Amino acid sequence: METAAAYRNPYEGGNPSDVGGTLRRAGFKQANAPLTHMSMNYVEGPDNGLPLVLIPAQMGIWQTYEKVLVPLARSFHVFAIEIRGHGRSSWTSGDYTWSSMGGDVAEFVERVVGEPAIISGNSSGGIIGLWCASHAARWVRALVLEDAPVFCVEMPRFKERDRFTYEGLRHLVNAIGDIGDRDLADYFRGQVMPVSETRTKEMPEWFVSFISRKLKQTAARQPGSPVALDQWYLPAILKRQFQSLKTFDPDFARAFVDGRVYEDFSHEAALRQVGVPLLVMHANWHRYERYGLVGAMDDDDARRIAELVPHADYVRIPANHVIHAFKPRAFVRALEDFADAHGLR
Repeated sequence: METAAAYRNPYEGGNPSDVGGTLRRAGFKQANAPLTHMSMNYVEGPDNGLPLVLIPAQMGIWQTYEKVLVPLARSFHVFAIEIRGHGRSSWTSGDYTWSSMGGDVAEFVERVVGEPAIISGNSSGGIIGLWCASHAARWVRALVLEDAPVFCVEMPRFKERDRFTYEGLRHLVNAIGDIGDRDLADYFRGQVMPVSETRTKEMPEWFVSFISRKLKQTAARQPGSPVALDQWYLPAILKRQFQSLKTFDPDFARAFVDGRVYEDFSHEAALRQVGVPLLVMHANWHRYERYGLVGAMDDDDARRIAELVPHADYVRIPANHVIHAFKPRAFVRALEDFADAHGLR
């Protein structure tokens, strides 16, 4: 197995062809920003308002926002970024912490955006946004936590009480953590999704084997490409998931498993420092005795955020964890209503 410091992202650097025709016609372009400790890939829309920086979830690439980019670009100057360890940005194996990731985003806003931005982060992207709001506040105009695992992703709760996501990351590291010898389809093998206290769903073996064959066929047709699956008959969401996995540094997930990422970053202390407008988007969640929290935050977490940040706005959206991908209209509406309420557009 290769060591954490022994490899680089083979897809780093970006490619203008990543931006499809609809986005190009709307004025979006791809670029790459050389920062102090990494190179950040991003897409930028036309300057139609205040800057809005979108930070995807762990294993997410900028394309997860494709359904909302054009609508948001009507009112904002949109930047959808890929953080270190993701997509076509640098892999910084051995160096994944909240402070290093947050520092990258703050530097991006300072050097590329050039003025304080509305920062909207999904899942761990929201925690990065929270770090920026508490440690680099002069570059944050407002903060949107899109189903961010506030409190849930702190130790020891993340590993012990609400262990479902932690166990999922440990599975990823064990299944596809060796970039020199892996089959991305193994990510599906043995994955369990609870649907009740007594029932779970699991990917059938025949489907895992099928995906394995399709991955190999695509790699033979497109050597060196970040595209993982190119078969026209496969669902777009499946293709996007495997492209995200292919361009994801597994050491990023390993940092959550072995504890490197957390440092001494207190979510409570950070929230107490948030002085800018804050929107909390809360998606579906369930709690099972065997798995803990399946989701990012429960209602107690949401109430605790409201206590710590009394000026925060809150919206409950019945959706999958990645709200902007599964309920794009609701995501755009919530963000626009928040912006209107605080004079941000």
